[in-house]
Amino acid sequence: MKITNIAIQTRDKNRVNVSVDGKYRFSLDVFQLGDLGIKVGMEYSDEELTALEQESQFGKVYARALEYCLMRPHSAKEVRDYLYRKTRPARTKTGELRPGVSTDVTTRVFNRLVEKEYINDTSFTRYWVENRSLSKGVSRRKLTAELRSKGVDQSIIEQFLAETDRTDETELSKVIAKKRSKYPDNQKFMAYLARMGFSYDDIKAALDDQR
Repeated sequence: MKITNIAIQTRDKNRVNVSVDGKYRFSLDVFQLGDLGIKVGMEYSDEELTALEQESQFGKVYARALEYCLMRPHSAKEVRDYLYRKTRPARTKTGELRPGVSTDVTTRVFNRLVEKEYINDTSFTRYWVENRSLSKGVSRRKLTAELRSKGVDQSIIEQFLAETDRTDETELSKVIAKKRSKYPDNQKFMAYLARMGFSYDDIKAALDDQR
């Protein structure tokens, strides 16, 4: 089977459509095209074309996953969950059921993102601890629970909580300043603050200071 045409896509100038024996077969990004050395007139077996289709799929999934990682730092678990969703069948706009990508492809994508350091739980934890609810306030207990839910190892969490200068007392004062007016009933307010992960002693002391 022969490559009969390679054309730049109209909507995405960084991708090309590759035709085999006069019919569209797959697309690649321009970097893949160069790396694979594909040119018009080259001939491939059906097995080789199937492998190239896998490369096409890898390029698409990697591009989407990279966009996801660049939106904000994500934990390794978040990226794994994102890639897992890519393996599930999905409905197209026309209602057809499109099969998901292979786990071999998503594993390659994950490993490439780790290699390029777009996935790093240590960097993610630093970002989360430094930026999580800076103006609203958040307890260490809640921070820990959030990071654990995102699959971060406890040792990494403890390392960054030990390094940060945030304290529950200062974080609690932020929450009280923001939410006090919504809770005229002191007991209900204390229950709310406890759900936010603050200790009873800290809550009582902070509220007593306001009297």
